[in-house]
Amino acid sequence: MQTTPSFSPLYSQIKALILRSLQAGEWKPAEAIPSEMDLAVRYNVSQGTVRKAIDELAAENLLIRRQGKGTFVATHSARQVQTRFLRLAPDSTGADENNPGSDTYAENGKNILVDRTITTCSRERATKDIAKALQLKTGDPVVYIQRVLAYRDGKGQSIPTILEDIWLAGNSFKGLNLERLAESKAPMYAMFEAEFGVNMVRASEKIRAVNPTPEQAKLLKVKLDEPLLRVERIAYTYNDTPIEVRTGLYRTASRHYKNDLQ
Repeated sequence: MQTTPSFSPLYSQIKALILRSLQAGEWKPAEAIPSEMDLAVRYNVSQGTVRKAIDELAAENLLIRRQGKGTFVATHSARQVQTRFLRLAPDSTGADENNPGSDTYAENGKNILVDRTITTCSRERATKDIAKALQLKTGDPVVYIQRVLAYRDGKGQSIPTILEDIWLAGNSFKGLNLERLAESKAPMYAMFEAEFGVNMVRASEKIRAVNPTPEQAKLLKVKLDEPLLRVERIAYTYNDTPIEVRTGLYRTASRHYKNDLQ
């Protein structure tokens, strides 16, 4: 078995080895990983030790257990995974409360689709703050994206609801441009996974109330004194490697930020 720090519990060592295989792409998103018995033989440990490692990875949404079918690598194409980082839910009691981050809501019996408008996609040099957040050097290449998410109301009107500024580690997203983003119909994280092999596995956020700048107010079609929710996110891939910095401004006149704590 490959060596890992001796002071960590055995199941943690197995978890680290499985993570290493996930990061290396040995098992692709949506693919089944070997059975617990096969992994126990591979790592020369008990099946119970493997099960505990997999339990933790499943709890972290890196693996998905399917009764009678096996354990699969989580994919952002799956309903239960693709929307877990977007927590804005409509106030309407008819909303799909089981899927608060979805691009589709059921309000008053109707599905409300989101419009995605990419206003900018360019390759830039990392500022000091962005470089620090992404563990890069100042001046390293990053991809900058700005987009507006607009939800259709019950009258069919498109209401700009979220304005996002996104910075991605440039070396992981070579070839990403405005055309590729505009052509993709998949959620952004699902596209990153499918086309660039980058899996967003966790995120940390800071939330505060702010007023928009004139430019932000114009894009969201709000007044300068309207309170907005500012969500600052750093998203990580395997082994806690930061890969994205995202700042979102959320209109909350008819929606709220919903998070279930356990």
